[in-house]
Amino acid sequence: MSETDEDFAALFEASIQAKRLEKGQTAEGTIVAIGPEVAFVNVGGKGEATIDVAELKNDDGVLEVAVGDRIEATVVSTSGGVVLSRRLALGAATARQLEDAFRAGLPVEGKVEEVVKGGYQVRIARQRAFCPMSQIDTVRTADPAVHEGHVYTFRIIEFGEDGRKFVVSRRALLEEEQRARAAEIRRSIAVGAVMTGRIVSVRDFGAFVDLGAGVQGLLHVSEMGWSRVADTSQVATPGQEITVKVLRVDEATQQIALGLKQLSADPWTTVPTAYEVGQVRAGRVTRIAPFGAFVELEPGIEGLAHASTFAPAGRSGEWATSLTPGMTGAFEILSVEPEKKRIGVALVEEGSSRSEAVLNAGGAAQEASDEREATAREDAAKAQSFGSLADKLRGALTPREK
Repeated sequence: MSETDEDFAALFEASIQAKRLEKGQTAEGTIVAIGPEVAFVNVGGKGEATIDVAELKNDDGVLEVAVGDRIEATVVSTSGGVVLSRRLALGAATARQLEDAFRAGLPVEGKVEEVVKGGYQVRIARQRAFCPMSQIDTVRTADPAVHEGHVYTFRIIEFGEDGRKFVVSRRALLEEEQRARAAEIRRSIAVGAVMTGRIVSVRDFGAFVDLGAGVQGLLHVSEMGWSRVADTSQVATPGQEITVKVLRVDEATQQIALGLKQLSADPWTTVPTAYEVGQVRAGRVTRIAPFGAFVELEPGIEGLAHASTFAPAGRSGEWATSLTPGMTGAFEILSVEPEKKRIGVALVEEGSSRSEAVLNAGGAAQEASDEREATAREDAAKAQSFGSLADKLRGALTPREK
């Protein structure tokens, strides 16, 4: 037998095998080639079949498969060659195909016709299916009627009695897609990565940030800013979009730690050149502990005024009665340890020349800052007023005058 005869015999045998495939049957095969519009699938001894490339793409139009991948699909035509589909198109599915789709777990398209008791009536091909209210979406909608008239993709979760028992779920597919996206997002999350997310909830200890597809990380209050954050709601609000840095990823617990302050420079890097022993600086008491008072010298930099630096008092701990969180004063720098992020300070006696000089300088700087801010607000108001006046004048002109 010649080579040509062998090729013809092989093709003839493949065509005979292909005819054994029936519409509605589920076939499994390997993708052997992908063209601009169709892909070719080797279905074993049954020959090759074709499938639209559009069915192999995700919602963003990105191809989800490659040559060599195995897929499972439904035979939708055997006329002139085997044609496969991974999605049973609206109006194109028979009861047999729907049953095959149910057994194979293939998605089907359907149109939500109306709200009925406990759910929705969905038209799939020439049959009516029921979708429970809880299975139409992953979130509860205030008005169930918003889904009426929409064409969705569903998964058949119950099929029997020749289609008389026909229950579908859209939620099952949405959750499956969300799990796939979540797995992809988790693979992209690495320590040091900078990501944008949305704040879903705010607690006293921090905020939970959705990084996509329900994958959440915790932005702890201690990582919100270089300055001490007393109220997390002042930094984060639910629904707010936020850019954060991944600090830690625990593969065992799937917990993700996020940071916000890491996206700005650490103020402690300037301490070695900006602070010297003997300097007197203005500071604000942030909190009082049994061993001393913490003093903010500038945003993100705190010093400790140890209890031993205060004037002797009659009773133990009486030094703290003269201090309240939020009060300001002049503090002398006693020690600087940048590598340990420690600065020791002592309160300068109120009314002394050193105290007055520092506090007056601080007050003048604050007044200058306030004046600049007030001027900026005034300039902005003038610009807005001028813009409004210009709009009114343009509106009063005739088309020819314009």
